[in-house]
Amino acid sequence: MIERYTLPEMGAIWSLERKFQLWLEIELLACEAWTKLRVIPEGALREIKRKAKIDVARIQQIEQQTRHDFIAFLTNLSENVGQEARFIHLGLTSYDVEDNALSLRMRQAADVLIDRLEKLGGSIRSKAIQYKMTPMIGRTHGVHAEPTTFGLKMALWYDEVGRNIRRLKQAREVISYGKVSGAVGTMAQVDPFVESYVCEKLGLTPAPVSTQILQRDRHAEYMAALAITACSLEKFATEIRNLQRTEILEAEEGFKKGQKGSSAMPHKRNPIVCERITGLARVVRSNLLAALENISLWHERDLTNSSVERVIIPDSAILLDYMLTKLTEVIGNLLVYPENMMKNVLKTKGLIFSQRVLLELVKKGLSREQAYDLVQQNAMKSWHRDQDFKQLLLADKEVRSQLAPEEIERCFNLEEQLKNVDFIFRKAGIQ
Repeated sequence: MIERYTLPEMGAIWSLERKFQLWLEIELLACEAWTKLRVIPEGALREIKRKAKIDVARIQQIEQQTRHDFIAFLTNLSENVGQEARFIHLGLTSYDVEDNALSLRMRQAADVLIDRLEKLGGSIRSKAIQYKMTPMIGRTHGVHAEPTTFGLKMALWYDEVGRNIRRLKQAREVISYGKVSGAVGTMAQVDPFVESYVCEKLGLTPAPVSTQILQRDRHAEYMAALAITACSLEKFATEIRNLQRTEILEAEEGFKKGQKGSSAMPHKRNPIVCERITGLARVVRSNLLAALENISLWHERDLTNSSVERVIIPDSAILLDYMLTKLTEVIGNLLVYPENMMKNVLKTKGLIFSQRVLLELVKKGLSREQAYDLVQQNAMKSWHRDQDFKQLLLADKEVRSQLAPEEIERCFNLEEQLKNVDFIFRKAGIQ
């Protein structure tokens, strides 16, 4: 169960109050545009602005009868404005208002998420710098490969966070479009000036072509950016979960005083937040599939996208906001165990330096195949007999015929393995 979580910024964006308030603002902007065109009298506009207000509870009450939330909104607005309400919604269709409001809320949500990502990136960057040269074993296929550093792992994540920030900024741009083009997008009942005026005031770019709605590839691209970001967070969380495994224990989530890990086993310290993030990523990326299916609609509009979007867009934005907040906390409070990292580096008794030995033998003139077979024979002896790899090489006459003891010794230099860490950090822009 997810603990109660409220974030004023994101929660307010997706509230009913915010939605209806935006609808009202857009309707008033359209009235202003019509007034500039001398279609609505200035006196009527003043009266509309003076009396225009909405009541969420009343809208919901009216909707019980109309079974149409936008008509319920207009009815409540008309109740409050009176006779001059006849000028409201002039030449518009509901999605001339609703889509613009949705674009604004999605843009505002993107701003919050970008801010959260930047904070996460900052926290990861700090860890990268702190543990820049902290050796740990690199693993491929889950098996010990060659040494790396914990700082490099963090630098990798930092670079990925940067890509997600750029994706979200692009998605923010793609969704920052609006339309006031009427029932099928032909502007038959609405002057083009109304669209340009309303969109300019909202900070939206008028869509070059629209139907009754903005095209849903925009929304799908936005949702894809959210889903990819969620997958990145899952990737980071999964790595922390693996590093927290008892037999590895190189890093783990912070464990607060009084925290409990298991109802049955008092010793347990589980990576519960990272597991939660991993699970929630499945929800966000599954919502992307629905967004992709929303792209194809019948003719100039149908309703199959509408009900879906009321769930997937707010839910994905809110979930991702939560995930970013929690992972930033995890990174900030992460427990890192350099001693255990070094123990794991040494666990295979030098086998992780096998490539260095292979390359040195090739330099001496052996074919790669000859060198590989020679190194592998000793590696397998070390593996099966639990013997020190370097000592086996020093005792192998064929190896010694090619490499002097000091040359073999240099192959096991850990600092040599990490000589380009500084270069990689510079490439990643981490100083």
